[in-house]
Amino acid sequence: MGTAQRKRLRKISEKPDLFDQLPDDLVLHILFKLSSSASCPSDFINILITCKRLRQFALDPLVLSRVGVKTFAVKAERWSDSSHQFLKKCANAGNREALYTLGMIRFYCLQNRGSGASLMAKAAIKSHASALYSLAVIQFNGSGGSKNDKNLRAGVALCARAAVQGHIDALRELGHCLQDGYGVPRDIVQGRRFLVQANAKELALSLRSMLTWKPQQQHVDEQQNLHYACSVMGTPITGCPLLSDFGCNVPAREVHPVNEFLKEWFESRPEMLDHGLRLCSHSGCGRPETRPREFRRCSVCGTVNYCSRGCQALDWKLRHKVECAPMEQWQGVLEDGGDNGIGGMVEIEEGEDVALV
Repeated sequence: MGTAQRKRLRKISEKPDLFDQLPDDLVLHILFKLSSSASCPSDFINILITCKRLRQFALDPLVLSRVGVKTFAVKAERWSDSSHQFLKKCANAGNREALYTLGMIRFYCLQNRGSGASLMAKAAIKSHASALYSLAVIQFNGSGGSKNDKNLRAGVALCARAAVQGHIDALRELGHCLQDGYGVPRDIVQGRRFLVQANAKELALSLRSMLTWKPQQQHVDEQQNLHYACSVMGTPITGCPLLSDFGCNVPAREVHPVNEFLKEWFESRPEMLDHGLRLCSHSGCGRPETRPREFRRCSVCGTVNYCSRGCQALDWKLRHKVECAPMEQWQGVLEDGGDNGIGGMVEIEEGEDVALV
């Protein structure tokens, strides 16, 4: 058998590549759908390394504009120029999550304040609730500038916009601002109403997550008992303690990946927190001070500091109410019907002490 004949037989016996026969618009549509459902960075990376055709379509601006938040959940220790460039491409494609994530990283980690704030502002224009709230925190603290750069009214306005978008922490922060008269005329009744709404949203979100939550308990009937899983002023759920301004213990809300990134970044690089700079004491925040004594301390113990009243309220129920004072002291406050024993915060910057109770 001649060489030419063998080549013809081999060509006939080879199976056609069905993937190559798929229309371009169909492949692009599939990737467009998959990009928003990736559960981790590797899910999207595996698409890029599969073949040249998939890589070409995966980097199409239409696909990058829909990449989901979990795709950007890169670990701080694995941060690289490639990660930065990928986030930048997604941001240039108009991806709201990429704009917010890259903005937070540039503003706090890379200390590129102008570019970071600009990216977060672009995400906020696209009604990204977390970007609106983060910009509000920056305005409240004057982050990246001096104490004179604080703009309380702008912070309240941004919180209000984020609250309309359903951001629980922004709604809680707005409630505290109204209760305290912080950047807005004092309205205790309306502030209390916002706090109730924040806790209702938090509880509803947590109850939905309970439908798929499976605690490792021996008794199935206890697992399915809502009173056991969500006790009011009772025993907290093992392994899932949380918070609420009114004493309900529910599974913790999932922390945004960029907050985890900030926390890991500064914990692994303590040299970046020199000159007395501190991280927000709420474990789910990760924001650092941009100048000494930027954050306010607990007015009772003075050992913890927070970037916002929202973070203080969350951390109080999570851990600080036990550490701040002996149990018999704060338990007496709870029995007296006070604001759940949450201490105030004081500003210690430049010798000024302003109690916010």
